[in-house]
Amino acid sequence: MSLLEIKIDIPAEHEKNIFGQFDEYVKIIEKALNVTVIARNGEVKVIGEGDNANKAKNIFSQLVELSRRGNTITEQNVNYALALSFEDKEAAIVEIDQDLICHTISGKPIKPKTLGQKSYVDQIRKKMITFGVGPAGTGKTYLAMAMAITAFKNDEVSKIILTRPAIEAGEKLGFLPGDLQSKVDPYLRPLYDALYQIMGAEGYLKNTEKGLIEVAPLAYMRGRTLDNAFIILDEAQNTTPAQMKMFLTRIGFGSKVVVTGDLSQKDLPSGTQSGLDVAIKVLSKIQDIGFSFLTGQDVVRHPLVQKIVMAYDTYETRTNRGMAKNLDNGKVEGKSLKNYKIRSPKPRDKKNKGRKM
Repeated sequence: MSLLEIKIDIPAEHEKNIFGQFDEYVKIIEKALNVTVIARNGEVKVIGEGDNANKAKNIFSQLVELSRRGNTITEQNVNYALALSFEDKEAAIVEIDQDLICHTISGKPIKPKTLGQKSYVDQIRKKMITFGVGPAGTGKTYLAMAMAITAFKNDEVSKIILTRPAIEAGEKLGFLPGDLQSKVDPYLRPLYDALYQIMGAEGYLKNTEKGLIEVAPLAYMRGRTLDNAFIILDEAQNTTPAQMKMFLTRIGFGSKVVVTGDLSQKDLPSGTQSGLDVAIKVLSKIQDIGFSFLTGQDVVRHPLVQKIVMAYDTYETRTNRGMAKNLDNGKVEGKSLKNYKIRSPKPRDKKNKGRKM
C-alpha cells in the first residue's frame, strides 16, 4: 500500500499540550499506528499507510478539540483515543468530554473520561440503584461522590450517606487507639479524600456538624430507613450476602443508591461468599436497578495502573484456564486423580443386621 501524507491544522498555542513533554504523545501515536509525524515551520504532517494516517489525523483533531475546551491532555487521553480509533469511534472522546458533572473546590472540572464511565454516570442519573463494578482506578467511587455532591447542592436529596464494610485489606491492624470514630476512620479514609477534594474540608465539616453528610461503617446501617438521601456503599465486594441484603433494604423514598466494588480484590475470610457476587445474580433482572461493568480500558489513573490491571487480568485468565485443563485431564493441582483413592463404605456386619440401635 502506498504512503499517504496528510497535513494537520494544530494551532501553535495548543501544540505543547497536544504533543506532550519531549513529544511523548506524538511518539505513542507514531508507535501505535506505524506513522511518522513531522512538525516544521508551524506545519504538522502525518506520513503513513492510508488508513493509519487518517486515524492519526482524527486523533490529533480530537486532541485539538479537547485542548480548545481547556483540558490538559494526558497520556490516558492519548491511549484511550488510540483504543477508540481501532474501534472506529474516534469522535466519542469529544462527546464524552461534554458531560460535566461538577467542579472540585479548586475549580477543576469533573467529567467521565471513557465510554464505560459515561455509561456509569448515565446509569446513576436514570436508576434508583446503580452497581458500579470494575478494577481499581476506574473512578467508581470518585464519580459516585461527584454525583452525590451535585445532587446535594441541587437540593435533589437532603443528605449524603457514605459507608463501607470495616475489613482490613489482607492484614490484621490489631488494636487502634482513640474513640469509636478514630477506630473506624482508617477504613473510611478514601471516602474522606474524595469529599475533601470535591467539597473542601470546610464545606465537609460544616455539613457534617449539621448531620447532612454522614460517613459510617456498614454495620451502623442496620435498623435504619434512609429517606431522601444519596447513599454510596463502597468496597461492596467485602460485604457478606446478609450485609448486602440488610443495606439494600434500608432504602426509603426519594433516595438514590450507588454500590461500588472490585470483584478481583476481596478481603473476606477464605470460603466466605461476597454479597456483591450474590446481588449481581439476584437483582440483574430488576428494571430500576442498573449495572455498569467497567474494565481495564476505563482506568484513568497513571497509565502504569492500567498496565498492572491488564497484566493481572491476563495472568488470572491463564491460571483459571490451566486449572480447568487440569480438571479435564483428571488432575488436581498438577497431580493425577489416580493418586486419590475413593474409599467405599464398609459393609455392615451381618450379625448386627436387624438389631435396633
